[in-house]
Amino acid sequence: MTRAVVVMGVCGCGKSAVASSLASQFGWRAVDADDLHSREAVAKMRAGQALVDADRFPWLDRVGAVLVEAAAESQGILVACSALRRIYRDRLRAACPGVRFVFLDGSRELIACRMAQRRDHYMPTSLLDSQLRTLERPGTDETDVLRIDIEPPLTAVVRQACDVLQLSESAAAESPTEPHP
Repeated sequence: MTRAVVVMGVCGCGKSAVASSLASQFGWRAVDADDLHSREAVAKMRAGQALVDADRFPWLDRVGAVLVEAAAESQGILVACSALRRIYRDRLRAACPGVRFVFLDGSRELIACRMAQRRDHYMPTSLLDSQLRTLERPGTDETDVLRIDIEPPLTAVVRQACDVLQLSESAAAESPTEPHP
């Protein structure tokens, strides 16, 4: 059974906080994919320039390698990674079959407000609209994606994700021949 979860969504939605909290709940490793960006990509974002696929694909490959490494070591892992487009999620699925996604979803206004309160992060609020344009909301056929509304407090968001992920973990343990959604 793969124990890999990507907490996804646009900048400022709380990916890092949720992934870190979930990792604590499960006793898994937490990785922030922001730390896997190249220096050039970080410089572009600091300058307010949106990344393009040519910037993102090598980064996603590094994220996939981290997922594969954790799976090879039978280690549970939670990765905070935007995974905005279907092709990006598919790239991560190809690297680590069985990976699950937690999609943190909220209004532009709420996310912009949260971004304005952040300190010491290279992603400026000015890139939020670019991220929202890039976002391809997970389709109903992406059964490995759990959507969570981020309006409630962080503790409630984490509790909801934890509850659903624990359900799938116990269901997989009870019937190992059945793939979990």
